[in-house]
Amino acid sequence: MSKGKIILVDDEENVLNALIRCLRHEGHDLVSFSGPPEALEYLQDNPADLIISDHRMPVMTGIEFLIKARKLYPDMVRVLLTGYADMDVAIRAVNEGKLFRFLTKPWNDDELKITVRNAMQVKGLIDRNRELVSQVREQEGYLNALKARHPDIDRVRRDRTGAIIIDEDEV
Repeated sequence: MSKGKIILVDDEENVLNALIRCLRHEGHDLVSFSGPPEALEYLQDNPADLIISDHRMPVMTGIEFLIKARKLYPDMVRVLLTGYADMDVAIRAVNEGKLFRFLTKPWNDDELKITVRNAMQVKGLIDRNRELVSQVREQEGYLNALKARHPDIDRVRRDRTGAIIIDEDEV
């Protein structure tokens, strides 16, 4: 399982403490904040892999916070916690905040741990996908440069049976 940095945001200190107690033995770097403004300030210079945020907080809702955090780091995985199982909030959170999961309070510790493990796996896949896309673009650049120097390098001549024709004079 991939270990990473998790940002925890909740305006209730006892909830933050419960999240930390639940996740502290999972091997992740846990950073907690009592509100979105502090977390956003931290995120300006410190990327994270996962955010777990409460929804109902003063100053800014969890959805608003996760939308702003997503603009800073689009590949960061986002989970919203709420004590209110409101379907409209859940739909808005998933659509606007591009959430990985929506969990209700009180949460089940095992479910939270599994959610974190799955989120870290997703983050690992996102990162690996980004690496592979970068490699493909780099290789595409090499191929385009090779084609520029040798315009017909990607053409293969075949006979009517499909066999490749190699012209000995060209070799």
